[in-house]
Amino acid sequence: MPPSRKERLPLRIAVDTGGTFTDCVWIENGRLQILKVFSTPHDPSEAIAKAVARIGAESNREIVLLHGTTVGTNALLQRKGARTALVTTAGFEDAIEIGRQARPKLYDLNVQRIEPLVARELRFGIAERTRPDGSIERAASKNELGELRSQIANSGAESIAVCLLFSFANPANEQAVEGELRALKLPFSLSHRILPEFREYERMSTVAVNAYLQPLMQRYLESLRARLSNNTAAKLFVMQSSGGITALQAAASQPVRTVLSGPAGGAVGALEMGRRAGFEQIISFDMGGTSTDVALLEGRLHVTAEAEIAGLPVRIPMLNIHTVGAGGGSLARIDAGGALRVGPESAGADPGPICYGKGTQPTVTDANLLLGRLRPENFLGGEFRLDIDRTRAVFFEWIKGNRLKWPAEELAAGIIRVVNATMEKAIRVVSIEQGYDPREFALLSFGGAGALHACDLAGSLSISRVIVPPAPGALSAYGILTSDVVKDYSRTSPTLLSSQAFAQTGKRVETALASLKEAAAREYASEGWKGKVKMECSADLRYQGQGYELNIPWRNSSVLLEDFHAAHQRRFGYNHSGKKIELVTLRVRTSLPQPSAASYGSSSERADKITSSRSSVYFDSNSLKTQVLQRDSLPAGFSASGPLVVTEYTATTVVPPGWRLAVHRSGALLIVRDTRKPMWRRKASED
Repeated sequence: MPPSRKERLPLRIAVDTGGTFTDCVWIENGRLQILKVFSTPHDPSEAIAKAVARIGAESNREIVLLHGTTVGTNALLQRKGARTALVTTAGFEDAIEIGRQARPKLYDLNVQRIEPLVARELRFGIAERTRPDGSIERAASKNELGELRSQIANSGAESIAVCLLFSFANPANEQAVEGELRALKLPFSLSHRILPEFREYERMSTVAVNAYLQPLMQRYLESLRARLSNNTAAKLFVMQSSGGITALQAAASQPVRTVLSGPAGGAVGALEMGRRAGFEQIISFDMGGTSTDVALLEGRLHVTAEAEIAGLPVRIPMLNIHTVGAGGGSLARIDAGGALRVGPESAGADPGPICYGKGTQPTVTDANLLLGRLRPENFLGGEFRLDIDRTRAVFFEWIKGNRLKWPAEELAAGIIRVVNATMEKAIRVVSIEQGYDPREFALLSFGGAGALHACDLAGSLSISRVIVPPAPGALSAYGILTSDVVKDYSRTSPTLLSSQAFAQTGKRVETALASLKEAAAREYASEGWKGKVKMECSADLRYQGQGYELNIPWRNSSVLLEDFHAAHQRRFGYNHSGKKIELVTLRVRTSLPQPSAASYGSSSERADKITSSRSSVYFDSNSLKTQVLQRDSLPAGFSASGPLVVTEYTATTVVPPGWRLAVHRSGALLIVRDTRKPMWRRKASED
């Protein structure tokens, strides 16, 4: 319901917790406000509470906190989740460990398999069976369920996952297990609620991940609520991996939907900022302190249900984002063969890079500082000065300790080249390996470190346009702020399609879609959401005999088959236009728009005079006199050729020689290859 008085509008605060910084954005008096504080890895809610206190929200004003969290991701990566029990059909207890026989390196005879989340002694089989058509062949006996309850009670389990064969077709047997085990008062995850789709290994892995994270996420969200308890009107929502927010209770019961929470906010923000700058075809490039996230966006968010997190299949709808361990805090090291390596280990917020005052090992941030790309006096708007003298001294000691003969600047340049190669590969994964030409896209760069590297990456991939949105270091939080409520529904419903028979089968399929839409409408109503819910339908299709599917947007049944043939041609280079097509899974993605930044109004003030200075910056091992500009002093329409360094509160942008910068009316920096002058030939003496 809209507020009765404008002054009583709730204060919407979006928070994105990263490995180094916690970013907050909110709207105050029609203007976007930004705050960055150091993260507190031991308890992320501590940094959030401090940030909210600094924002100074009135205790009697309603707060809506929208949170992008890495709690689930970190727990998976570090294996710090709950002791989980798995209940499955007898004889299938080891399916979670056997997995699939596909190997990332086909000819590697020493395959290192991922350890399952559930230990062998915590896997329990029961004598039950549901047939593929949903009919019950055998229900578990009450005596067996009672014995199962005793076994789990004595196992020390902290959470329970239940995944029975074909429960997506008929959940009756899973519901019977739930009814018996509820008395244990442990967190519960049922596969027919988490993932009502076929492929038992992926379904089992997904429900196990959910159960593994559930106690941890519940404790964390309760801790966050308690820290904000001084504001009794506070409402909390959590960002999902699918690109939308969900209620606190939903996130606590299905934490598997939040494992790419922060990166999803970045993709949402990138899509919005790309549109404002006039670009639909973009590759988002989010480089933070610990990792880099990239995604290809064709005017819409690409959702996939075939992701892996920490080597584990997670078949929950999530944005198609590829992550690599390369960030500003990534640590440099010399490997056994004498080669320079960077990442995936990170200095994080503590101890952080050398230049923060406590780090002892070179990082990407330190390298950018030594090369003059980062200005020590401008970091975080001057609130935190970087220690360049300490950085140079530690670099010298590190070089000496590794028996190297490189100058500090050469080591720094090498660190930049190595980390750029890692990020370039990530961009190739989401573009070239998916059948897209990156030259047809603009690179939209954000994150605290992204704009330092964007032009270098664009150049190596022959991308001619780079976009740096306003406040790039807080764009993920901005994306969370503008996200809609999103819920995803799916149902495996195998149906053989052909052009001749589709008129008849299409009606049955559309009836099944209608039932998913009805379920969505009921859930929104039960949670008290108001407004018009948008629904987007799609189907997972494959040629008869294939093992995996392509997800095709459902425009209408008459063009579905044509759309599949075209998508298959683009992805694999061929299609079988005369072959039968099998519909495997139906999907409905629903969204309910929430108040956006634009709905609160916006304003922009420009300084009368451009603030600039000059400094020496290294480009390709050459020190060039470079103009240093303050971003908030640049008016729309301003343009200049590189080399340039543009500083602001949340990030620094580097424009190398051979590139030209222009300020778009949206506030974005548009950087394109400069074809008017051979700027790359200029020498420092010519400035």
